[in-house]
Amino acid sequence: MRLSTSMIYQQNLSSITNAYSKWQTTGVQLATGMRVNSPADDPIASSQAIGLQNSQALGTQYTAARSNATASLSLETTVVGQVTDVVHSIQTLLVQAGDGTLSDNDRQALSTTLQSYKDQLLSLSNSKDGNGNYIFAGYKTDTAPFVADATTGAVSYVGGAQAVSQKVDDSSEMTIGDTGTQVFVNLASGYTVEPDGTASEANIFNSIDTALGALNTPQEDADATTTAAYTADLGKATRGMANSLNNMLTVQASVGSKLNQLDSLNTVGTDRATIYASRISDLTGADWYSTVSDYSLQQVALQAAYSTFNSMQKLSLFQINS
Repeated sequence: MRLSTSMIYQQNLSSITNAYSKWQTTGVQLATGMRVNSPADDPIASSQAIGLQNSQALGTQYTAARSNATASLSLETTVVGQVTDVVHSIQTLLVQAGDGTLSDNDRQALSTTLQSYKDQLLSLSNSKDGNGNYIFAGYKTDTAPFVADATTGAVSYVGGAQAVSQKVDDSSEMTIGDTGTQVFVNLASGYTVEPDGTASEANIFNSIDTALGALNTPQEDADATTTAAYTADLGKATRGMANSLNNMLTVQASVGSKLNQLDSLNTVGTDRATIYASRISDLTGADWYSTVSDYSLQQVALQAAYSTFNSMQKLSLFQINS
């Protein structure tokens, strides 16, 4: 087979082009540290890496969701802890109110203090997060969940009926904020029943109002019926506060359990992220020693191709028309 000048020229030019393309591809691998920089470099590895990257991105979203859940639950446990402190103060006050030597003025002073505790609880029950959302309002985050009647002072819940929940992992959805009903208007298991068989008071504010009514009723020179009513109301309020405290502790335990669960999920998420990153690196990452060696060899091959091409151009075959 006779080789024309044109064919020889094209073969040498093709050798240069191929050598340059390989050298350039390896150079990109050195610059990026990646063996696979486009699907064409390794279609199978590229496809597997994309799948892993999608899982990695989803894991990042769940990490952010868990961070938000942790912040919400941590705020709730802080506020409930403050509520618990106020309840302890109220219980101490109710014990003082049972002292039979108190005067009406003493009881009025206790009433004033108890009213301030009620106001504190109302403020805490309408706590907001850093974004201005009411934390005990369920999904009605833009509305104060508890309102006090302007005439009677009775406090009622007007927030949402459903607690806010959030997906924190592929298979885990978690309540990240209790409603005001669950915290302030609820009876946990083991509550103390009323001795006369009537329903136990679940609303912490109603228990306080019962005590306020008793303290504001004069007892000096009172008849036996009035005195008995005072004692009965204090007893009911005391049981109500004990039941509310028990419920608060139950809520605290539940929130603590969720925070522990989030910690565990974060640990698993971190491990998954490490595995994904390692696998992606194995699939697409460059072997530095091998890549540097290939780059050097390909550079030599490219220089040799240039040298051969230049030498071939000097032959007489290229100096005449084919």
